[in-house]
Formats: sequence, C-alpha cells, structure tokens
Amino acid sequence: MDATIFSNKMLPLAAPLYRMAKSILLDDELAKDSVQDLYLKLWEKRTTLHKIEDMTAFALKVLRNLCLDKLRKKKETDAVSEEWEVAHINVLKEIEEKDMIKIIKQLINQLPELQKTIIRLRDVEGFEIKEIAYITSTTENAVTVNLSRARQKIRERLAKM
Repeated sequence: MDATIFSNKMLPLAAPLYRMAKSILLDDELAKDSVQDLYLKLWEKRTTLHKIEDMTAFALKVLRNLCLDKLRKKKETDAVSEEWEVAHINVLKEIEEKDMIKIIKQLINQLPELQKTIIRLRDVEGFEIKEIAYITSTTENAVTVNLSRARQKIRERLAKM
C-alpha cells in the first residue's frame, strides 16, 4: 500500500477514531496521541494491510487496544487520578445542571468499559452487531447482551432522576 492509497483509506477514519479514543481515555490530548500512534503502527504495517478485509473495524480494534494499554499504564503510575475522583463526586451536580444529551453521555461514561464501547459503536457510530463483535473480540451474542444491559442501566438511572 503506497502513501496515496493509505491516505485515501485511512485519513477519512480520523474523526471516528478520535471519538472512540476520547470516549475511552476521556482526554483530548491522549486521544489525539493515540490516533497518531495508530496511524504510525498502520503505516509501519502498510505492506500487509491489503490482507485486511474490513479496514475500519481493524483500525478501531487496534486503536481500542492502544487506548486500553494507555489506561493500564496510567493506572500503574498514578493509582487513581485526582480528576477521576472529582468527576465522580460531582456527577450528581453535573446531572442537575446539564441537558438530557449531556446526562446520557455521563451515564454512558459510568458503564463498564465493554458496555461503554459497545453502546458507543452501535448507537453513536452506527456499526452493525457483527462489526462490533469483531472490534471487541467477543461474540455477536455477547455484544447483544452487553448492549441490552447497558441500555437498561441507562434507563434505570434516568428513571431515578
């Protein structure tokens, strides 16, 4: 794969890649760095990329793994970030002050990592169950179950408000 083909196939994915990285890392700069790291990895592997059937799903899967690695490293170096604790303490205040869309975003961020990834890929990005199963390395049934549970948790939390 030469630079032109790489640019035509990979650069248009920048926006969904960034959104996914930001949803996992909750940090603009780390998300941007992660997308750049992904592009670097893909560029280094460009000679074998033609074998990949679904480049978008593959890129999202690799990015997800990069982001999760960054989260693990961050947790090792600073057990629990001060910002993370403050965000959780202020969740109730933020919910009262923000509109419904922001409330739902907060609720999604409180979900377990797999459920958060699945609901964002399905409901925000519009991916099919089969694609999500590939990206998250799970079965289609597991995706359906986790999606259902995530939606149920959001409905329950909204009802409590």
